[in-house]
Amino acid sequence: MAARRWRPRGSGFWPVLLMRQPYGRAIASTVTYAHPAWYAAQGYQVVVVDVRGRGESGGQFRGFAQEASDGADCVRWARHLDHANGRVGTYGFSYQGLTQVLSDGSVPQDFPDALAPAHCGLDERCHWASEGGAHWWALGLGWALQLAAQGCARRSDGEGWLEIRRSLETGTFLQEGVNLLERHDPLGMGLTWLGREPAISEGWTCHQVPLELLRRPMLLIGGWYDPHLRGVLDLWRRSQAAGGDPWLRIGAWSHLNWRGGLDALQLAFFDRHLKASEVSMSPPGPLPPPLLLERLGDGAWRSPDPAAPSADAWWLRSQGLAAVRVDEGQLIPGVSTEGPADGAGACTLTLVHDPWRPLPGRGGHLGLDAGPVDRADLDARSDVACFSTPPLAEPLELFGQPELCIDVAADQASYDLCGALSVVAADGTGVRQWSTGVLRCRNNLSGLPQPRSLLFQPVLLALRPGERLRLSLGASSWPQIGVNSGDPDVAPGPVTHRHRVITLQFRLPGARLRLRSLASEGLD
Repeated sequence: MAARRWRPRGSGFWPVLLMRQPYGRAIASTVTYAHPAWYAAQGYQVVVVDVRGRGESGGQFRGFAQEASDGADCVRWARHLDHANGRVGTYGFSYQGLTQVLSDGSVPQDFPDALAPAHCGLDERCHWASEGGAHWWALGLGWALQLAAQGCARRSDGEGWLEIRRSLETGTFLQEGVNLLERHDPLGMGLTWLGREPAISEGWTCHQVPLELLRRPMLLIGGWYDPHLRGVLDLWRRSQAAGGDPWLRIGAWSHLNWRGGLDALQLAFFDRHLKASEVSMSPPGPLPPPLLLERLGDGAWRSPDPAAPSADAWWLRSQGLAAVRVDEGQLIPGVSTEGPADGAGACTLTLVHDPWRPLPGRGGHLGLDAGPVDRADLDARSDVACFSTPPLAEPLELFGQPELCIDVAADQASYDLCGALSVVAADGTGVRQWSTGVLRCRNNLSGLPQPRSLLFQPVLLALRPGERLRLSLGASSWPQIGVNSGDPDVAPGPVTHRHRVITLQFRLPGARLRLRSLASEGLD
C-alpha cells in the first residue's frame, strides 16, 4: 500500500501517528485537521496510507470489509519504521475514524497504543446509511458518488468522472444518483446499502471490535450536527463496558465544520499516551475532564452525567388547528405519565402530505447544509404541525435524546414522521432549529392509530427566559430522506407520478415529548 511520511527535523526516535484513508494521502484529512507537517513539528512521525484499492495502493477497494486485516498489518509495520520509538497512535474522522477500530489483530502489538476516532460508528445500517428506518438520501448518494468518481479517476474514465461531478454540482444527483451508481460503481458500499432494507438488521454488518482495542486510550470526537454521532456514543459506551476510560468530546460541529479544529486537544491526548519515556510513568500535563460537551444555545462546555437526562417532559395539546396556526399547538410541561389533568385539547389533529410540494428538510445532522438554521418559514406551512411551550420564566437546560411518543393513523400503507425541535426567540422574530429526527412507518394496513416513537438527534441545549421550546411535525424531509410514496410498490426517493397524497391523524391524548439517557443502548 502507498503511504507518505512526515518526520520531525533532526535525529531521534519518535512515536508514529497513523491515518488510513480512501481519498488520496496528499489530502490527509486537512478539511478538518492540521496538516501532518504540523504534527511532525510537535515531535511525531506522521504516516498517511492510501487504503487498499484507493489512491496509489494496489488491489480492489472493498470498503469497510477490507480494513480489519489491513489495519493490524499497518500498525505492526508502523511500529518498526526507522526512527520510530515503537509506539503508534491513530487518528482520523469518518472512514478514517472507523479504520482505527477495525482490526483482526490477536496480540497487543497489533493494536494502536492510543486512538482518536471521530465521526464514525460500527453499525453500517444505523451509523452510516439510515435513520429511523429511512435511508440517508442526499448524504448517502453524495458520499457514494464521491467514491464512485474516485474509482472513475483511478480507471482513467474521465467521462464518468465528469458525469458524476456535474450531477453533484447541479443537484441532479438527487434524481439520477442511483442510476449513476449502477453504471459507475455497481459493487460499491453506497449502492449496496441503498438496496438493503433499513428497517431491519438482517443483511447488514455491525462490525466487532476486539476488547483489547476498546480498552486502549481513546479520544472520541462527535458533533451535534454530524450524522455519525450515535455511532460515536455507541463506541463510547462499548469502551466503558470493556473496561476502558475513553475521553469524549461533542461540540456544535457538523461533519466537516469543526469551527477551529481539535488539534491542540488531540496533541495533548497523544502526548499523554505516546511520549512518556516508560509506560508506567505518569504522562505529562494536567488531566482534562474525560467528558466535555458543548452546550447549544450559549456555547458553554459542560460535563453532565450521560446517564441522567433532563427530567423535563411535555404533553401535546391542540384544538385541531396546530397545522394551520403556528401559535395554536401547545407543549404542556408535566412529568406525570397520566397527561394533563384537565383533559383539554383531547382531539385528533389531521395533517395532509402533498408529494407535489414535499416539506423540505433543512440543516440539522442529515442536511447537506448541516447545522442550526432558522425554520420560521417551514413552520408557517400548513403541512407542519407546531406545538410550543409558554415563554420560559427561568433558564432551562435540556440534555439527552428527545423522543416523541404518539399514536398515528394514516390512509396509506406507508408514511414518514419528520420532527424538529427549535427555540422560538423571546421577541418571536426567529425560530432556531437545534435537533431533528425521522421515522419511516410501514405496514399501516389497518388504517387504525398505532403507537409510534420518533427519536431525535441527541442534544445539550440552553434556553433563556422568554424563549419557547417548539416541536414541529411534518411528513417529509426532502432530500434528507427520500419522499415516501405511500405505496409499498414504489420505493421512497424523488417524487414520481405514482406518489400518493397521504393524510395523517395524530391522536393527541397521551402524546408526550421526553428525553432519554445517552448512556443506554438503543439510541437508534
